[in-house]
Amino acid sequence: MSARSSSKLATPAEAVRRLKDGAVIMVGGFGLVGSPLRLIDALVESGIGQLTIISNNLGEPGRGLGKLLRSGQVRKVIGSFFTSNPEVVQAYREGRLEVEILPQGTLAEAIRAGGAGIPAFYTPTGAGTLISEGREVREFDGRPCMLVRCLRADAALIKAHKADELGNLVYRKTARNFNPIMATAADYVVAEVDEVVPTGRLGPETIVTPHLFVDAVVLGGNQ
Repeated sequence: MSARSSSKLATPAEAVRRLKDGAVIMVGGFGLVGSPLRLIDALVESGIGQLTIISNNLGEPGRGLGKLLRSGQVRKVIGSFFTSNPEVVQAYREGRLEVEILPQGTLAEAIRAGGAGIPAFYTPTGAGTLISEGREVREFDGRPCMLVRCLRADAALIKAHKADELGNLVYRKTARNFNPIMATAADYVVAEVDEVVPTGRLGPETIVTPHLFVDAVVLGGNQ
């Protein structure tokens, strides 16, 4: 489709242009699956820094969000699975990166809560461990539970399989992962997709993220 057929269609550079130094950015993906790789490249090329990244992980060495780490643009990361990129540990030990670890289910719920307008919630997961240090802990039904604040971001860079001209999104299998909930929990949402189709082409039952959550759409390559 042509750029003129959708007011939301943008190049990667155009889509990240409004992001500034110090921004809090959610990035979809589990490993590199469902990760908006073209948008990450555009973020690296933009040169903005002091970023807080909310993502399950920071890619792999020199791949995906690993590029953003190597370029020194990330100040803090909030996620749950960093062993796929040993450079995260190195940066943390050298004092170049602040790391906040949340159990994966807690991370997902904190993002979902941010999108639903729930400011905080209690969970037994992690209570009594290093993760709960500095957090309020209360007992419910005999179980200690720690208080977790919701997560919201200035922007979310997500990956979907298809979009229509309005920006409705459908996902492909496990590449769906964190992307739909991140679309609800950010002030500005950019979706990288494999294909844009005419409005009405997507079956209503297949649409997971309604267009009202999506501000810009970028065409990427198949993953």
